[in-house]
Amino acid sequence: MEFTLGQLAALLGGKVEGDENQIVNRLDKIQEGLPGGISFLSNTKYEPFLYETKATAVIVSEDFKANKSFTTTLIRVKDAYSGFTTLLEAYAQFSKMALVGVEEPSFKHESSTMGDEGFRGAFSYIGKSCQIGVQVKIHAHAYIGDRVKIGDHTIIHPGARICSDTIIGANCEIHPGAVIGADGFGFAPQEDGTYRGIPQIGNVVLEDYVSIGANTTVDRATMGSTVIKRGAKIDNQVQIAHNVIIGENTVIAAQAGISGSTVIGKNCVIAGKAGIVGHLKIADNTTIGANTGISKSIKDPGQTLFGYMGFELKNFLKSYSIFKNLEALEKRIKELEKKG
Repeated sequence: MEFTLGQLAALLGGKVEGDENQIVNRLDKIQEGLPGGISFLSNTKYEPFLYETKATAVIVSEDFKANKSFTTTLIRVKDAYSGFTTLLEAYAQFSKMALVGVEEPSFKHESSTMGDEGFRGAFSYIGKSCQIGVQVKIHAHAYIGDRVKIGDHTIIHPGARICSDTIIGANCEIHPGAVIGADGFGFAPQEDGTYRGIPQIGNVVLEDYVSIGANTTVDRATMGSTVIKRGAKIDNQVQIAHNVIIGENTVIAAQAGISGSTVIGKNCVIAGKAGIVGHLKIADNTTIGANTGISKSIKDPGQTLFGYMGFELKNFLKSYSIFKNLEALEKRIKELEKKG
């Protein structure tokens, strides 16, 4: 991928100081910059590298003033760090969406449709009656079951499994090894001590701009839908059980587990290894700390919970100041008992 400095400056809303027709094809660290690369300078600690770098161009902030001469071309933007972040985002998106066509062998059932500018990687599988939008990228060894719907610009990474009847919105990203729509954990205990499987006949719905991490599992509903709403971001190795609802723009970190039929509000933050039991409601803007267990509904929005089982952060910190010193307190009590 090659771009002129003029094109990049237009993307970033900046100005080129030098030849805007120079071409770059790579993003470099400023200390490792070579011809054809573009870097950025936002931290003054790295300013000495500006005077040494061989990068074709360096992005700097509008107010930057050099103390020595340099050979690289500058692109001045409002904020260098934000500008380079925008460039990284554009580069990553361009790389992801550049693939077009079909690698063989791959399979798509004749009853399924796929929009223009899509990609099917080798050994990918698309079942019956699927509706797949434009610029959807389905990478190698990905599985798409029957009657699946996938919105425009969504990416299904290698080895992901999208089970039957799943609905995925636009601009979603499903990372390698994720399983969307496997059966929920539904078993009815019997009088003889065995368990009878309950058919899981619902589905999973992912709204637009949802990201599902590698090896994460989202179970289909017993009836109805398991729903992950617009903008939610789910990390690697997360378990989301049947009939769960995850609110808009909620983020869930690795190894967290959400039990069946729990409803998580919008803009929540659930840290790694947190566990939430079933049939609860978690209010909007709740933060749940790492390794925290939640056993009852959280009704008031905006709380931060920590501990096992989880309770309000201020109360936890007060209690922690006591129980971290329990050994010393016990010793003092025994000494007082002896004196008594």
